[in-house]
Amino acid sequence: MAKTVLTISSKNYGAWSLRGWLTAKLAGLHFTEVVISADDPAMKAEMLLLSSSMLVPSLQHNGIKVWDTLAIAEYLHEIKPKAQLLPADAKARAHCRAICGEMHSGFASLRSSLPMNIKAHFPGFKVWSRAQSDIDRVLEIWSDCLTTYGGPYLFGKRPCVADAMYAPVVTRFLTYDVAISPACAAYGQRIMDLPAMREWVAQARLEPSEIEELDAEF
Repeated sequence: MAKTVLTISSKNYGAWSLRGWLTAKLAGLHFTEVVISADDPAMKAEMLLLSSSMLVPSLQHNGIKVWDTLAIAEYLHEIKPKAQLLPADAKARAHCRAICGEMHSGFASLRSSLPMNIKAHFPGFKVWSRAQSDIDRVLEIWSDCLTTYGGPYLFGKRPCVADAMYAPVVTRFLTYDVAISPACAAYGQRIMDLPAMREWVAQARLEPSEIEELDAEF
């Protein structure tokens, strides 16, 4: 059987890589991890939002290659149905896909103004109005899901694709000291407490490289 390989970028800066990696972990997929160099053009494109077509993360499994985080998530849902990466109920599943798609294609101001940087912390960070609108929408999504499906995760009792898609935002809120409601803060802490997230963060903190363009300036 061909080896399963997940290619990712920086664990400190790689929001899309985190989404794909966390989804694979939630699926229970056993894989070999390959981290591309900080100088690789594909990594720079992901980090600096320079390309609309991201080839990182990329999954190779049983001779099949899948890239793009949502495509990876759908593929993993097909091959690992018992992981329940998408809700069983059709209405909830459609809702899940909708908010995942919204994250996949939107929130440009949040992405550019508050880039993922797990090792950093900026207390009192000034959030500008466009980014704040994106933040407000994310918090609306979280609150609606937690109320509708009863928590503790966005679609109920176990984390799913939606939680993986919004996990980098959780880290951003911590990095930039974003004020959020107690319920949303508690949800964020549950995400950070996931064993896979603890693993990712620990490895991110060990990364020696820095990307100056992604370090906030004042």
